[in-house]
Amino acid sequence: MAKRTAEIERETKETTVRLMIDLDGEGKAAISTGVGFFDHMLDLLARHAYFDMTLTAEGDTAVDDHHTVEDVGICLGQALKQALGDKQGIYRFGSASVPMDEARADVSVDLSGRPYLVYQTCELPEKIGTFDTQLVGEFLQAPTHGGVNLHVSVPCGENGHHIIEAVFKALAKALAQAIRLEDREKGVPSTKGML
Repeated sequence: MAKRTAEIERETKETTVRLMIDLDGEGKAAISTGVGFFDHMLDLLARHAYFDMTLTAEGDTAVDDHHTVEDVGICLGQALKQALGDKQGIYRFGSASVPMDEARADVSVDLSGRPYLVYQTCELPEKIGTFDTQLVGEFLQAPTHGGVNLHVSVPCGENGHHIIEAVFKALAKALAQAIRLEDREKGVPSTKGML
């Protein structure tokens, strides 16, 4: 089996992002984006999806964290696309429902190549520490650049940290399921013959 790895570098006037990912890893991560809460969420994502991920990002965080969070998401989407290649033998679909105390997040993923995001959440506080919680939606939109169809629903929750943590963990579990190799799948999981 070919290694399912990717290396992505993205440099703009606003950010520099370097990302290495191994989809068949053990959940080991070395992450430094300059945005502490975001680093914590990405560490959870790698751990629960069993990705080995090395990520460094430098951005114009003196302005705000928007460009850094968005560009990391774009790179993650591109890395998934690169690492999956033609998607031969993958399960393709994944879903997970993850509770975090009073909060619960439900995430469904289709690695169809057709980008789409549905993101519905209960009310979040404006900030968690210095992290702008609106950026969660920006991060989730960005992986659609890799052809990910993503549905995220948070039907309940009161604590913003718990809500967002449940989202990242559910996303991780759904991705882990979708990228899993299916022994019975001898080609691409589509009646079209391609994704």
